Amino acid sequence: MEHTMILTQRIHAPAGAVWSVISDIPGSAATLSGIESVQMLSDGPYAVGTRWKETRSMMGRCETVEMWVSASEPPAPGRGGSTTVKAFQGGADYTSRFILAERDGGTDLTLTFGAELVEPTRFNKIMMAVFGGIGMRITGKALSRDLKEIAARAESL
Repeated sequence: MEHTMILTQRIHAPAGAVWSVISDIPGSAATLSGIESVQMLSDGPYAVGTRWKETRSMMGRCETVEMWVSASEPPAPGRGGSTTVKAFQGGADYTSRFILAERDGGTDLTLTFGAELVEPTRFNKIMMAVFGGIGMRITGKALSRDLKEIAARAESL
């Protein structure tokens, strides 16, 4: 069972500025209000293999998830870029793909978020059918807020 959502945020900043915000994992807790803390697990610049633990607050609860970069294509002059971040937690495989597209002097940042249960039990399937839509609506609101905060940060650079 998989749930997917696609959100796009118009940002009045070049793709390079947007990339500098989304690839600044150590600084993400200062940019995104939903992130409580970040613990880097790898050294070096943002690239495939970069790993970290991110603690987020959602619905009054804090949860820590290990995340990693599985694909990274920084923007170059005249073209956008993309990156994919993965996480696996509680039997679910999470994928967040960011695509930066330069347009009219700014950037459209599109986030495709997917959550897929790996080897779901009958109980998991029932719970996903009953509560999956609610969970995705809550997640959608949080991701929409993240995109707005990324835009505000990139536009201030």
